[in-house]
Amino acid sequence: MTVIDWLLDGDPAIRWQVLRDLSDASSDAVELERARVASEGWGTQLLTSQGADGRWDGGTYRPGWVDESRPFFDAWTATHFALQSLRELGLSPTRPQARNAVALVRENVRWEANDAPYFQGETEPCINGIALANGAYFGQDVDRIAERLVGDALPDGGWNCWAAFGATVSSFHSTICVLEGLLEWERAGGASDAVRAARERGEAYLLERGLFRRRSTGQVADPRFTMFSFPTRWYYDVLRGLDYLRSSGARPDPRLDEAIALVAGRQDPDGRWPLENIHQGPTPFEMEGAEGFPSRWNSLRALRVLRWAGRG
Repeated sequence: MTVIDWLLDGDPAIRWQVLRDLSDASSDAVELERARVASEGWGTQLLTSQGADGRWDGGTYRPGWVDESRPFFDAWTATHFALQSLRELGLSPTRPQARNAVALVRENVRWEANDAPYFQGETEPCINGIALANGAYFGQDVDRIAERLVGDALPDGGWNCWAAFGATVSSFHSTICVLEGLLEWERAGGASDAVRAARERGEAYLLERGLFRRRSTGQVADPRFTMFSFPTRWYYDVLRGLDYLRSSGARPDPRLDEAIALVAGRQDPDGRWPLENIHQGPTPFEMEGAEGFPSRWNSLRALRVLRWAGRG
């Protein structure tokens, strides 16, 4: 079985992206497979677990059952991350199931932090970046979030969720979340010179650091940046950074050579990539196996990044 055959043996969310990004299938074939996300596999599992009040697991950013005395406890089952997953699965915004789910969120779901409606945003840029991407992808008015994120940028070009508490340098994690949101907003028809300039500065922040090194010392900023995970949630890694640049339409830059070589070097003898650094916390369901085992998500993303970079 070839790697492509193995990928096509997966969930509809994997298959339609393989057809689009690796197999050069016709647009009709791609959209036919993409439509299955709303009614089969992981997509329907997520859609059918939404509550009548529009929320997943009784909460917006964190589930309703979370002990608030544990502020740094991660859980991935609430509304914010369910929408992120549906977007990453490629649920078509035009499907009735998507329209119904998003309408329930728009009409009912509010943030715990500021009591604002979900699509008006929260207070932290990393959270707002994902919310902006979710809202723009599903056709919602999220202009207010985009405007706020432009103002939240730090002088070095990126973003940091701890800026309100005194942080003066940007975070890879926050920056990638914001960049993905700004790009999705522009794709949805948003037009703003300020947004585009902010996105370009954010991209420069990553490029100046080779996607994973400190600008000041050249040292690896965090070893976990070199480990590839999915779902990424709010976490950054090199593969996520490269896949963002690929999706933005950017051309491969010489400053990415080391990061691209890092991705290429993780391919196993069967042509697949492993799942690494799973972000712990309750999840709606498991999409793949344990750490160290072949990952369809990482293989799909790595192959399309290498194809974009002229390496496959």
